[in-house]
Amino acid sequence: MRCPFCQHADSRVIDSRDVDEGKATRRRRSCPECGRRFTTVEEAVLAVVKRSGVTEPFLRDKVVRGVRRACQGRDVGEDALQHLAHRVEETIRASGAAEVPSNEVGLAILGPLRELDEVAYLRFASVYRSFSSIEDFEKEIADLRKPAPG
Repeated sequence: MRCPFCQHADSRVIDSRDVDEGKATRRRRSCPECGRRFTTVEEAVLAVVKRSGVTEPFLRDKVVRGVRRACQGRDVGEDALQHLAHRVEETIRASGAAEVPSNEVGLAILGPLRELDEVAYLRFASVYRSFSSIEDFEKEIADLRKPAPG
């Protein structure tokens, strides 16, 4: 790691700690050249591969924006949206892959959204699954009426 003060090409790690619930590592470093200390934060990057092949970083805010549209006019608070986005990120990270297809992000949203608000779930599913007829909605509603497994 390059020293931000003298630009020396190397530094020594003095201390490491997990931060942000283990999603990042904070390292305290020392430069052997100038002797100054500095802190770095390392975080594993999670990337989403779009249908077009373009790769972009996973952003919880993007999940929240998409779900917020589906929840428009529903009694769903901001905390619930943030919690849902957190669950989606945990699900995706649990796969262990550094890059995930965008359709897997959509699938990871559907479960928690169904638990949160069935109307918002139906709205999101209609766009995500490209419903093209009333029959598509009827089938999804019939699935919603089935008792949950378990």
